[in-house]
Amino acid sequence: MFQGQIDLDAAIAVEATAIPDVLFERGLYWASGRSGVVNLVAAHKWFNLAALKGRADAISMRREVAAMMSEAEIAAAQREARAWMSAH
Repeated sequence: MFQGQIDLDAAIAVEATAIPDVLFERGLYWASGRSGVVNLVAAHKWFNLAALKGRADAISMRREVAAMMSEAEIAAAQREARAWMSAH
């Protein structure tokens, strides 16, 4: 557990471009099965969010993942992406 202090005066903002990159990386994580499990719904969700935040290559990755999914899975991924956007 962290027991130090955060110096808010010295903290710097995360680059705006870092957010789409992190979202894209999460999509790759779930699409590739790095965790030992491939989760296409999660991969589609994160690629969708990365695309919405401006990561252009996430669009083609989302399409590739969607080609392996059922309509119900795609709908679930889209619901999860909307829920994430509402919360953040």
